Amino acid sequence: MAVTAAVAADRRCGVAVFDFEQLDVFQVAAEMRICVDDIAESLPRGRGYMRDQLRRAANSVVLNIAEGAGEYSAGDKARFYRMGKRSATEAAAQVVVASRLGLTDEAKVARARELLHRVVSMLVRMASRAEQRAA
Repeated sequence: MAVTAAVAADRRCGVAVFDFEQLDVFQVAAEMRICVDDIAESLPRGRGYMRDQLRRAANSVVLNIAEGAGEYSAGDKARFYRMGKRSATEAAAQVVVASRLGLTDEAKVARARELLHRVVSMLVRMASRAEQRAA
């Protein structure tokens, strides 16, 4: 678990830090959320439905990671991590469709896809480990 500079600074200043803030997957997901929000913001008028769905899916990833980290039961942790993975996959599909429709900057798409792939990979491993502990 790598701790970001912001989390380390919060600790030094006596600011309470939540468990999820210390997870690498949360840090990557938070960065992904910001990246995806840039894509959503750049979508043209008339594509509000895509903008809303993309933002909801990306936000759901971050929230499911936080909820999973707050669970005591390994089975419940695995469930939240799997839900986060599904939301990340949904966000990735929205990014791919926006790209194929020529609605967004390809550099932003490449970065979002990279971050989403990392999040999915991390969540798959975390859910698998939690399921093994639950068994």
